[in-house]
Amino acid sequence: MSSGANTFRECILGLCPQCGEGPLFTGYLAVRTSCPNCGLDYSIFDPGDGPAVFGILIVGAIVCGLALFVEFHFHPPLWVHALLWLPLILALTFGFLRLAKSTLLVLQYKHRAGEGRRQ
Repeated sequence: MSSGANTFRECILGLCPQCGEGPLFTGYLAVRTSCPNCGLDYSIFDPGDGPAVFGILIVGAIVCGLALFVEFHFHPPLWVHALLWLPLILALTFGFLRLAKSTLLVLQYKHRAGEGRRQ
């Protein structure tokens, strides 16, 4: 079991939770079948809709808070809101989605999370 500093590094960089070397993803969000370095089978991981839910809630809270601040302090026209918030929504969503997915995958492994089993 690796330390907290290694866990943080693995989450941020999307690395294998067992060896800390191999990549978790083949593309931007597609999870590999196994680690090319240590052979850990990644099919045991199942983040489900967790990354998307966290992304919607966190990005939505950030953008709504900023949009309300800008509206009440500067009163810009609607096209300014569209120009400001659409690119920010896209950037935050795509940036956060991969981070959330790798974090959930790494933490599932570190805490041996899995489906409920009968003894």
